[in-house]
Amino acid sequence: MKHAAACLLVLTWFGCLSAAASTPNLLLIYVDDLGYGDLGHYGHPVIKTPNIDQLAASGVTLTQYYAPSPLCSPSRAALLTGRHPYRTGIQSWIPHGSGIHLKDEELTLAEMLADNGYQTALIGKWHLNSDLGDPGQPQPNDQGFEYFYGHNAFQIPTNRNPTNIYRNREALPTQIGYTAQLYADESIAWLEKQADKPFFLMLSMAEPHTSIENPVEYNNMYKAYSKGPIIPIISGNSEPPKDKLIPRGPGEYYANVTYMDAQIGRVLSWLKHHPDVEQNTIVVFASDNGPVTSDWINWWEVNAYGSTGGFRGRKHYLYEGGIRVPAIIRYPDKIAANSRVSAPVIGTDLFSTLLSWLEIAVPSDRPIDGQDITSVLAPTAGNQAVHPRDFLWALPSESPLEFAVRSADWKLMLDAQHEPRALFDLATDPLELFNLIREHPQQVDKLRHQFLKGLAAIRADPLLNQ
Repeated sequence: MKHAAACLLVLTWFGCLSAAASTPNLLLIYVDDLGYGDLGHYGHPVIKTPNIDQLAASGVTLTQYYAPSPLCSPSRAALLTGRHPYRTGIQSWIPHGSGIHLKDEELTLAEMLADNGYQTALIGKWHLNSDLGDPGQPQPNDQGFEYFYGHNAFQIPTNRNPTNIYRNREALPTQIGYTAQLYADESIAWLEKQADKPFFLMLSMAEPHTSIENPVEYNNMYKAYSKGPIIPIISGNSEPPKDKLIPRGPGEYYANVTYMDAQIGRVLSWLKHHPDVEQNTIVVFASDNGPVTSDWINWWEVNAYGSTGGFRGRKHYLYEGGIRVPAIIRYPDKIAANSRVSAPVIGTDLFSTLLSWLEIAVPSDRPIDGQDITSVLAPTAGNQAVHPRDFLWALPSESPLEFAVRSADWKLMLDAQHEPRALFDLATDPLELFNLIREHPQQVDKLRHQFLKGLAAIRADPLLNQ
């Protein structure tokens, strides 16, 4: 009887391990201000990103992936909730001390997974409240992340030796190192502890958001693209360092992207050296919004040289350059390696798709804007087609164009008073060079009607009006 009981115990233990192993893990790598054209895989002629390129070779590359917003806070709110950022009340980036935060009532991807037995961690940028030290605002630990190590809006004074890092709810002393390396170290250490449960790790990199510094060897890789001595432009002081605002060329920015790639590569290498874990881990890589290009509009942007891949605009703007960003997904045995998908998808779709893959029901008590795009990413005869839908963006922008709606290949841009200002046919004019608003008045009216209907539904959202 003792032998039988021992056998039953062993079988139960192995059964638990088998069940845990069969439940997919999730590694979500979200990077800050990376442009569509900033990766080697997406065609940058200079920047070397071998690790992200290799990730793409083992998964699917999305060529029309859209960020939910051209700014970080609303984009992150939408990614984690599957809901348009205006539904969550986060319309723009969150200034320090403003009191703006993601509401407790919102259900995040982390909460959904934690409730279903996942170990969850956010390592890196949060920026879904205005103060990591304010107990009156929900913190990452309150919104599904059991472990948190990172910063809020941007790294201070630069991404070297940051002074504004928190662990869970505790402000830490100066952290020695570069944020990319610190976050990779922390990610690997956390992964080492995950053995008996599936995990969800959101690795939210600070790079290539300014202000930046790089190890000397990385700056040297691109010294041909820099001029003059490298003098960091620091953030966090009461006054801008006007004497440091000297254009020095793109070399430091290029180095920052390559350094970020190397540190992401360390985390991916950890998976590679644990093949059973790697085989059972979904990896998603995406940027939160378009890049800061050399068209600087704020002092802290000097010496950022992000590439939109030729698309018009940049971060802060609703042109394609502000919202069309790189995205790669690897799901072994589910998604074909080295494949490409050109269908338009948006960041809110990741919420519904990942929950579907993890066999967790999408919340039914609130509007969810994202769709399950499995049929787009891994088409099979049995997959249901994605329902045709419009994409709607909204942002108090740096330009008069505060709204945009895309339906099929048509994109209409509107001002703050909801008046149409520009119409583009993205099928023939992806660079948005030819405004067709006069040539297609019926199309303008149709898209404006769809926009107004969509915006009204967002503004009537029950959670938004609580």
